This record gives sequence, C-alpha cells and structure tokens, in this order.
Amino acid sequence: MFSKETYIARRAELKRLVGNGLVVLFGNNESPNNYPNNGYSPFRQDSTFLYYFGIQRDGLVGVIDIDNDREMLVGNDIDIEDIVWYGSVDSVADLAAQVGVTETAPMAKLQEIVKDRKVHFLPPYRHDIKIQLMDLLGIHPSKQKAEASMALIMAVVKMRSTKTAEEIVELEKASEIGYQMHTTAMRLIRAGVTEKYIAGQLVGIANSYGAQVSFPPIFSQHGEIMHGNPSMNELGNGRLVLCDCGAETVTNYCSDHTRTMPVNGKYSQRQLDIYSIVEECHDLVLSVAKPGVKYMDCHFAVCRLMTDRLKELGLMRGDTEEAVRAGAHALFLPHGLGHMMGMDVHDMENLDQINVGFDAETRPILDQFGTNCLRMGRRLEEGFVVTDEPGIYFIPDLIDDWRKSGHCEEFLCFDKIEQYKDFGGIRIEDDILITKDGCRFIGEKLIPYHPKDVEAFMNK
Repeated sequence: MFSKETYIARRAELKRLVGNGLVVLFGNNESPNNYPNNGYSPFRQDSTFLYYFGIQRDGLVGVIDIDNDREMLVGNDIDIEDIVWYGSVDSVADLAAQVGVTETAPMAKLQEIVKDRKVHFLPPYRHDIKIQLMDLLGIHPSKQKAEASMALIMAVVKMRSTKTAEEIVELEKASEIGYQMHTTAMRLIRAGVTEKYIAGQLVGIANSYGAQVSFPPIFSQHGEIMHGNPSMNELGNGRLVLCDCGAETVTNYCSDHTRTMPVNGKYSQRQLDIYSIVEECHDLVLSVAKPGVKYMDCHFAVCRLMTDRLKELGLMRGDTEEAVRAGAHALFLPHGLGHMMGMDVHDMENLDQINVGFDAETRPILDQFGTNCLRMGRRLEEGFVVTDEPGIYFIPDLIDDWRKSGHCEEFLCFDKIEQYKDFGGIRIEDDILITKDGCRFIGEKLIPYHPKDVEAFMNK
C-alpha cells in the first residue's frame, strides 16, 4: 500500500475526469477452488479497486460521490467465527481511514446508496460480481459490458497508463523477482528435467518473495505455441525451451519477460540464425520507442526488419514493404510487438484492449491475421510501460494451412520453410519504460539474452 495521500489524490483526479455522478468500484470476493472454504490462493484484489482504494481485503465496494464530494467504503466487518479461524483483522472503518476515506457502510446499504443516482461502473469480469451488479442495478450480465461507463473507463485508462515514480519502484521490484525466476530456470535447464519441474520452481520463487506469478508460467520446448503450458515432458538435447514468466509484488505490480534457451547450453548454427533476427528486432525497439512515436509504427519497423532478415535466410522473398502490407510476416510473427504493463500483466485488459492500446487517432487493424493481435498501437507517452517481445515461430499447422491455400505464396518460400517445421519458436521479451527522450529497461539486472551471454550463464 502507498501513502494515504496517494489514494486521496487519485480519487480526486478521478472525480475531476469523470465529472459527475456516482462511481462504484467493486473489489473482488474470495473465489472457491473446489468447495467454498478452499479458495484460490493468494487472494487477488481487483486492480482498479486497488489503484483508488489500496485495500487487499475481499468483499468491499468503493463508492465515490462526485456530485456531493463524498467517498465511502462499503463492506461488512467479519464476525467472531471468522476471527476464530482467520484471526483478528481491521474493521472496515479502520481500513477506510488508512486510505483517507471517512465514511463506511455495511453491504446491505449499497442499494440505498445508489438509488436514483447516475452510476458509473466498469465492465465486470467475474461472475459473482456480475450477479451482484445485476441485483444492484437490474442490468443483466449479458448487457453489463455495453452499459459500463465509458467516461469512467477512459478516466481510469488515462490515469493508470502513466506510471508515477512510486509505481516504477514497484515495477522494478517485480522485475528483480523476474530476474531471479529466469536465471534460476537457466541454471536448472538440462536434458532429462521435466518442463513441469522447472515451471514449479519459478512459481515458488515468486511466492517466496511475498508475491505471486503475474500469470501462469509458459515453459515449453514447443515455443511455437504462444501460450504453451509446461508438461511432464523431459527436456531433450538439441531442443530450444521458451520461458515466459513474471512476478507480482505484494502491491500487485507485475513483470513479464521471455527468454529462449538451448537445453544443452549451446545454440546450434540454425538456432543462432533465427535467434539473431529476434535479438536484432528486440534491440531495434530500444532505439525507436520514445514519446510521440506510435507503438504500431515500432511494430511494423520490427516486421520490416524481420522480413529483410528472413529473406537473407531464403525463407521469404519479394518486396519487403509489399510483404508486410500483405501480412506475409505473420506466418512467423502472429502476434503484436507488446502490451501495456502495470498492475495487470496485460494492463487494464478487462477495460477492453481497444480502449487501452488505441485511441481516436490510432485504431486497431482487425481484418489482417497477426496484426489483429496487436494489443498496443497508440502514441507512446513518458511514463508508459510496455513490453518489447518480438518472436519467430514455425507453426506446422499454420504453415500447412497457408501453403494449401496459397496465402502470400509470392512472399513465402514454402519449400525452405518446410525444413523448419521441427524448429519450435523463439521470443525475447523485456519491459521498457518510456522516458523523456527515449526508453529504458525496467529492472536493474538484465536477464541475459545475447546468445554468448546466455551460453556463458548456463555453463557457469
């Protein structure tokens, strides 16, 4: 939790941006795993509720009355039976005071509080909150996303997009935990160890620092699968293994990094040929990302560079600009360059990625494979934190599908591409902070990613 003054200032700015009405921000409830008293652990609070109210307890609602300049924390105090099992906790009034809120009410009063008021709410993503919202406002869950307040959504996006100095400190902490996770993976990788074992160690590291993983770790020898879950398969000599993982601090700020490593500790020449392209694309972003530049333009700069280098390997051909316009590069890069980072690993994605990563000037391109997965396209601003994560993937089913249909065949050398069907995939990802004049890595310690550095670290 930050200082009381931080939350007071955030709520004041939210009032100014939204302008009028009653803002209702739902915190999360405990989520049962397989029966009511065995919940998913640790409890994860809603990020926007945390941003404005900073309280980690379940079963709370924050109310901001803009018209009357009042703020209230709504929730029930726990009873003696809960105290027996879980220990004594602060009252709702005590919690409210910690973040500068003077008024509280039990949950039974929420209906009365919102009656006959213009209510601003965010699109809910948990089913219990959808039911709670339906009981409160009479809006069916199927219509709640459409009925959500665009004024509130855009105010939250504006505020949460630009990270303050104290938020950057937390992101640096998350990056430090991520460094420990990734370098541990590098030390453990060897033939015969299972993917699941190493992924489990990464989760343990995040938890041991008082945090949790920012998303379930992706750790797989099938790097061509974007979100490949770790399996019980043993790592094999000569294979590449892709590790995409990150941590959350106790204040729920996230990190997200990816490295792709040789199981035997040394890249083959064929692996280096592809890896060096991804490495060059990753580093290109560091030289072009700065305030005022569209991240969509950074994405396409990477696509052009990747196309040029793949042409040199005989995997692509033809005019680079025409190939990128046609989306031929998406056979190898079917996702966008990156996404916003913050309290969520895909920051504010619950508010709809179009609202977060795009704006009136920069709109998503939804009718082209690959480009339609670009999560961040708008102009960068100082204080934004985004991921830089180019990759090259050889997806056998996608290769077969495009070859059969002749899609982009004038730019793709399918006979040569066939020889890479067993390759897998490579991604390199880091979190970058947009500074006044350019950008920099988040994190004091940089996880090795240059091939010689990776090999040296793995063979210590």
